Amino acid sequence: MTLPCAHIIDDDEAIRDALQWLFKTRDVACATWPSAESFLAALQPGWRGCVVLDIRMEGMSGLECFDVLRQRGNQLPVIFITGHGDVPMAVAALKKGAFDFIEKPFNDSDLVDIVMRALEIDAKNQHAEATRETVEARLALLTAREQEVMELILAGKFNKVIADDLCISMRTVEAHRSKIFEKMEVRSAVELAQLVNLVRSRGTH
Repeated sequence: MTLPCAHIIDDDEAIRDALQWLFKTRDVACATWPSAESFLAALQPGWRGCVVLDIRMEGMSGLECFDVLRQRGNQLPVIFITGHGDVPMAVAALKKGAFDFIEKPFNDSDLVDIVMRALEIDAKNQHAEATRETVEARLALLTAREQEVMELILAGKFNKVIADDLCISMRTVEAHRSKIFEKMEVRSAVELAQLVNLVRSRGTH
């Protein structure tokens, strides 16, 4: 994993230098890119942070860059820098999942505040993703029978009902239940449901 970083993408060198200086005065790590193409060519899956993206550039536009990021499955928060005439485009980008936009000429503090919020959101998303991966790894340890029993536990069924449904003894159900809780590292059906829902809810957003 890499340290969180604000990636500044702008074809105007003066703006890149000014933003780099601004972020450094607020202790925000940053990297600068002269074009969307150069950023996309270097982009690695493990990069964390956010993207500060000029909406109008020579070559690939900011909107095109944003589309490519999402097509690749990259979820870094994207903040657009826009001119007055670009606001409708920026609003459309927000509807497609951009984090925010700020209009030129902008207040330095406002931009830094937006970037700080974006970095915080990305950190939370990264933590949630790491948690999901941990839960998925635990689920993979369950046998087919344990998965069957787990689904019935999640459905709120008592041990006796589970035993009847699966034509096994109560003692066997209790043994499976104990093993499921051990592998999933939970102490109750409520904790189990919370973990499993964390994984399954990803496909609904």
